[in-house]
Amino acid sequence: MSGSSTLVDSRWLRRYHPTEGAAARLVCFPHAGGSAGYFHPVSAALSPYADVLCVQYPGRQDRRAEPGLTSVAELADRLHEVLRPCADRPLVFFGHSMGAVLAFEVARRFAGDGLDAPSHLFVSGRRAPSLHRDERVHLLSDEDLLAELLKLGGTSEELLADPELREMILPPLRSDYTAIETYRGGDDAVLGCPITALTGDADPRVTVEEVRAWARHTSGPFDLREFPGGHFYLAEQLPAVLGVITARLPGAPSGR
Repeated sequence: MSGSSTLVDSRWLRRYHPTEGAAARLVCFPHAGGSAGYFHPVSAALSPYADVLCVQYPGRQDRRAEPGLTSVAELADRLHEVLRPCADRPLVFFGHSMGAVLAFEVARRFAGDGLDAPSHLFVSGRRAPSLHRDERVHLLSDEDLLAELLKLGGTSEELLADPELREMILPPLRSDYTAIETYRGGDDAVLGCPITALTGDADPRVTVEEVRAWARHTSGPFDLREFPGGHFYLAEQLPAVLGVITARLPGAPSGR
């Protein structure tokens, strides 16, 4: 590969629909237990307008032989390093659930470098970093941890009934829950880029007001978008969500 494709770390980032001449790069950060493939539909839809990079955390799928990381800070440090070479054009971050916090922390590290990245931060299905809860899902038994996963939707009972798949899912799921539940964000951490927060109106893990609190973490414009659905509202509301993202992508037809 040549050109911008040489900048992409294929271990951490999946580039399902390479778009060499795109004006911007969209980086998608998955939820706890999630993988890069969750954003394949986003990549397919937005590849005409952006070079879409989907993050693959260690411990799952083709990285299942690697131990999962149990610290948001360590994940953010690694991804900051991986993404720095990709900042040769505007970066836009989209993170869902745990991915929202991780995208925010990577953005903080770019700000610490004095770089104007990302140009826009989308945070989905997650309360603001300044709001803390005492959550201990990562300490549950395997059965209870999987039951918690089922409560959120987005994962079928049939999938979890397969013993081999359960054995593959559990280690990265527990690592991710450990990372996000032990995370303590800086109450005063403020980015200069615009933030758009998105949420499902029936999400059992976060209230609309908790999502609205992301406004505290930017000195730039803030927007809140509410959609019908639960924690994984994205699956049902994908066209509408894509419209919100596209409207803010540099170089996209409706971008601004």
